[in-house]
Amino acid sequence: MRKLKGIKLKHRKNTENSVTVQLPLPSKIILPMSMHMGVPCTPLVRKGDTVKIGQKIGDCEAPFSVPVHSSVSGTVTAINDYQTSMGTVCKAVEIEPDGKQDISDEIQPPVITDKESFIKAIRESGACGMGGAGFPTHIKLNPAKEIDTLIINAAECEPYITSDYREMIENTDDVLKGIRLVKDILGIKSVKIAIEKNKPEAIKKFEELTKPDSAFDIVTLPSVYPQGAEKVIIYNTTNRIVEEGKLPADVGVIVINVSTVAFIYRYTQTGIPFITRRITVEGNAVREPKNIFAPIGTPFADILNFCNTDIDKLKAVISGGPMMGMCIPDINMPVLKTTNALLAFDHYDDRKTSACIRCGRCADVCPINLMPAEIDKAYRIKDIDDLKALKVLLCMNCGSCTYICPANRKLAETNQLAKTIIPKN
Repeated sequence: MRKLKGIKLKHRKNTENSVTVQLPLPSKIILPMSMHMGVPCTPLVRKGDTVKIGQKIGDCEAPFSVPVHSSVSGTVTAINDYQTSMGTVCKAVEIEPDGKQDISDEIQPPVITDKESFIKAIRESGACGMGGAGFPTHIKLNPAKEIDTLIINAAECEPYITSDYREMIENTDDVLKGIRLVKDILGIKSVKIAIEKNKPEAIKKFEELTKPDSAFDIVTLPSVYPQGAEKVIIYNTTNRIVEEGKLPADVGVIVINVSTVAFIYRYTQTGIPFITRRITVEGNAVREPKNIFAPIGTPFADILNFCNTDIDKLKAVISGGPMMGMCIPDINMPVLKTTNALLAFDHYDDRKTSACIRCGRCADVCPINLMPAEIDKAYRIKDIDDLKALKVLLCMNCGSCTYICPANRKLAETNQLAKTIIPKN
């Protein structure tokens, strides 16, 4: 099967052998009511309230939403407006930990008897995608279409990030039990665990443990970015194409991140909701790179200090990977449900942008065969018909075009802006 195009990157997986360590309890927790794709939650607590670990502090009646839970025990000190990375505003609950880490009386393992109770439990867990935009997991696991293949996204193709890899190595049993739980409850016949070939220990481990089960297939992906993008991983594991405007379920597939599926198993056993994240902390301003467990809501500053980062020399801090992550304007912003890495650098790319030289490299590396230079041209003259014909809505914002451009043109960013001017209907 022909593999899709992409780019070769230096992996810089320097923390791949760094066993995950626990971050000390921070002095403050900030929990935005919007950490997932969909409708923001409404706070269920007030200033002065006492909360405990796992207590639900935000929820919404909208189906396309997930609740927010406290990651610490302590006192609510404020409820303020919070601007998300997408520019929208939601409420955020600030909590001062009391150091006791008392667990809420609400915490009980869910009773799961069928698919309906399983989906309800997943929603109550607060789970959303850990490897992407935060798509609510209960929606993903309840498609209207028949599903025959479950793809476990263990590619982790961005440089630096090793948090999913450590999940596979440290919690292999949880991963496999989570996969079998989802497979059996949803009645899915085939499972494909997709891992980039630069993770040989994980590949060997999962091949050995799944060998007796013919339903499992360990797919070794080329180390070419962006293997972890949803459309790419579906094609490279099943040869199926998700067309414009369609979802993975339309081709009989569910894709779920490896850390998400491990969390699902643990939640069914303990009832502890989604309140902690494993995060890779790296970059040349970080003196002690680590993989850490941090309560969701922890200010990034606490994490950077824990890893002995040279704060005074910081020029760029990225939440996520260097290709698809977001530069953060303030290190006091918090860890979100979607945070899998924090990268800190003492320099940034300040190359000047020049005119397009028509080299075609952007089109050569695009994994879904778009023409970024032509999209850029159409966007600048606001030619909506041309943008539609150029299929800009298919762009997954992997950043390959921007990375490869010798003129340093921000092509991936332009693609995202172009999407916003195309009418919804």
